[in-house]
Amino acid sequence: MESNYSEDQPGIIKIFQPYQWFFSSEVASSVLLLFASISAVYLANSFIADTYNHFLHTEISLFAGKYYISKSLVHWINDGLMALFFFTVGLEIKREILVGELASFKQAMLPVVAAIGGMIVPGLIYMFFNYKTPGAGGWAVPMATDIAFSLGAVALFGKRLPVSLRIFLTAFAIADDLGAVIIIAVFYTKNIAWYYVIISLCFVLALVLANLLWIRWLPLYLILGTGTWLAVMGSGFHATIAGVIVALTIPARGKYNTFKFVQEVKSIMDDFKCHDEQCKNKDNILLNEGHLNSVLTLEMACHNVETPLQRLERSLHPWVVYMVLPLFAFGNAGLSFEGMNISAIIHPVSMGIVLGLFIGKPLGITLLSFIAVKTRLASLPDDVKWNQVIGVSMLGGIGFTMSLFIADIAFTSADFLNYAKLGTLSGSMLSLIGGMVFLGFYSRKSGETQ
Repeated sequence: MESNYSEDQPGIIKIFQPYQWFFSSEVASSVLLLFASISAVYLANSFIADTYNHFLHTEISLFAGKYYISKSLVHWINDGLMALFFFTVGLEIKREILVGELASFKQAMLPVVAAIGGMIVPGLIYMFFNYKTPGAGGWAVPMATDIAFSLGAVALFGKRLPVSLRIFLTAFAIADDLGAVIIIAVFYTKNIAWYYVIISLCFVLALVLANLLWIRWLPLYLILGTGTWLAVMGSGFHATIAGVIVALTIPARGKYNTFKFVQEVKSIMDDFKCHDEQCKNKDNILLNEGHLNSVLTLEMACHNVETPLQRLERSLHPWVVYMVLPLFAFGNAGLSFEGMNISAIIHPVSMGIVLGLFIGKPLGITLLSFIAVKTRLASLPDDVKWNQVIGVSMLGGIGFTMSLFIADIAFTSADFLNYAKLGTLSGSMLSLIGGMVFLGFYSRKSGETQ
């Protein structure tokens, strides 16, 4: 990856562009996700399977006077920790809309259209197998894309694939996540408690007002955001929706703009100038009160120029990719093979998800991207070829985390949920292998012709 780093400048910290930092952390987390998933499947079929399931369904309660919330551990992971995941997704969506790949109509159209195609076609394939059957409610399961695994697969090709292709994959995966949130809110909400909806709207209004009043004190947003999450949880909407809503209210401008920050730094450095021979002592800075004050003022200026959105995204993202998602995989990927036979893979639910991910995803993403480019609604990056688009669209069929998440919401039947897990794991694995082989063949072929 390119960066603003020079080997000739010792002591300079390596600086990543937003997409580079996001990409590197997602890639590393895919290893943990894989380990957590394999562990879950092993434990679900081992001699301690009952202990594993009992542990996941241990009741954990929060009390506040006569009020309390009691849920199983796996529900706290799915409703609580995954709300934090969707919060970071919301921050990423807002950043992409403001300054990233979704910042302009022309930039946004290709990944957005690709994401739409990657949701519609898999959904239609699934319904082809499950229309008017008890499994019809799982139509959204094959629509999802797992960012960590798909980016982890692309990383194995190194510089053989253009950076703009990775950005395209990241952008349509983020747009895909936004689509998943909308689908969960609109189609998977059954009973609505309007009293809690009104309370949640009051919290959201307070968040918006805090932003408009230029309040940049993050603990206030934490308190109001937690209130929003609890109210949404009680309303009947899935609690994770609160994560995206709260994220969109987080301020995207700091106390200082760039000009004010530069002027502040110049003023601080002017005061910091040292002409005395004593200042050459490298240990003297803490003994000079004026210099120490300048350092603290400079630190405060750096804090004020960084936006709350950037600060939260940078702070939370490692926790999400290295803890939240692996915990989710450990709690939800436990596919039990007890009572299953080879016919389970051809069950309508399993088959609909497998073909939706492995066939529907690349077909939908590539087809609608092609139509968008040919109609000049969007443009393909100069260094990206169509066979590369096909390859990453196949990797877009790695549904995994998001597919398992939607399946847990869509199915109440343990059998159907098991079929959904089987389809998700099988379809994701086929998509991973197919995308890697396809990209490997064409990247090697293009390298030979150069």
